[in-house]
Amino acid sequence: MNIRIYNARIITMEENRDIFLGEIHVKNNRISYVGDNKNAPKEIWNRDIDAQGNVIMPGFKNAHTHSAMTFLRSYADDLPLLEWLNEQVFPMEAKLTPDDIYHLSKLAIMEYLTSGITANFDMYLTPDTIAKASRDCGYRTVMVGGLNNFSQSFEDMERWYNEYNNPEDLVTFQLGFHAEYTNSKENLEKLAALAHKYKAPICAHSSESKSEVEGCIERYGVTPTVLFDKLGMFDYGGSYYHCIHMTDEDIEIMAKKGIYAVTNPASNLKLASGIARIDDMLKAGIHIAIGTDGPSSNNCLDMFREMFLTTGLAKVKGNNASAVSADQVLKMATVEGAHAMGLKDADILAEGKFADLIMIDLQWPNMQPINNIIKNIVYSGSKQNVKMTMVNGKILYEDGNFFIGTPANEIYQKANEIIERMKK
Repeated sequence: MNIRIYNARIITMEENRDIFLGEIHVKNNRISYVGDNKNAPKEIWNRDIDAQGNVIMPGFKNAHTHSAMTFLRSYADDLPLLEWLNEQVFPMEAKLTPDDIYHLSKLAIMEYLTSGITANFDMYLTPDTIAKASRDCGYRTVMVGGLNNFSQSFEDMERWYNEYNNPEDLVTFQLGFHAEYTNSKENLEKLAALAHKYKAPICAHSSESKSEVEGCIERYGVTPTVLFDKLGMFDYGGSYYHCIHMTDEDIEIMAKKGIYAVTNPASNLKLASGIARIDDMLKAGIHIAIGTDGPSSNNCLDMFREMFLTTGLAKVKGNNASAVSADQVLKMATVEGAHAMGLKDADILAEGKFADLIMIDLQWPNMQPINNIIKNIVYSGSKQNVKMTMVNGKILYEDGNFFIGTPANEIYQKANEIIERMKK
């Protein structure tokens, strides 16, 4: 479908380009024009959308999540990280089937759409059924391996990497492992070799809790970041999720290797894991993206809350109200997330890029007056302001309605059936 959106305040997220009033054209799954009304090509469109002065901008990128953990939303709460994992999460996950993960991922996709999230970086147990859920919904997902001592294998990892490695597809895959403390050293060494074989980045949870770092030092005499560096695991870059208990040496290594830090502030607060050194990492030249983490530890998949917490906690951490501006945070939630996920064609609004975009409704009290639109989005924005979410040129969510191939009530019913079965 070819779509024209006009009378819009456009935030392209290009460097040094201000917000302007204009229009954007979508042909099939790509953007064909972004600019003012005067110079726009005159064509016949399948649909003309009057944005009525609302904002059109790139969709948010959820750079770390476990989508199918929707089944544990509000089930395993009020516990510290390792107790939460070992006593609540892991035993329940053992009861999941691949088909469960398919249906539970759809529920998460619905929530991403309501939050203006047009792509997610999903680490979970069965990539094949995650891929099917995303494709069936028309949603963009980058899957990442979650290798550990108990699930997934190197053969699976290599197969997934080769099978889901077409950048034109809605679904792609990156190498990854759960964490240092859930993997043997042999696992880590083999994964490092796989990364070198394909000259590929790796992603993993790292330095999320104090006990995790202390355990690694006990086992190997160094922090997780130093251990990974010694093993050559991130020689081709990648992403660390959480990055809370980082030493100065850890930060230096991340900057040197071009490793992204993906912060998950709501989950980190709820699990009492700590507050990441966002401002210090930025000053060191580290690129930072934002993720929600899973809906069991968060419990919602809301990029607006994550953006506000990213800047708010950084200001408190450094005792500096000027730290980590709204502009920096919006870039983390869009451009930096896209780059961390390998989505170079879904980072900004420009001709030839994927048509992954959202409309932010300014006609709400929390968006008025319009003194500074970007600060309104980061400091006072909420999910109620997401009027439309488009992925790959298709509108999947608009004015409270979903267009993902399955009725919402069927997805809700299936999710409840799954958790009720697992409680027995």
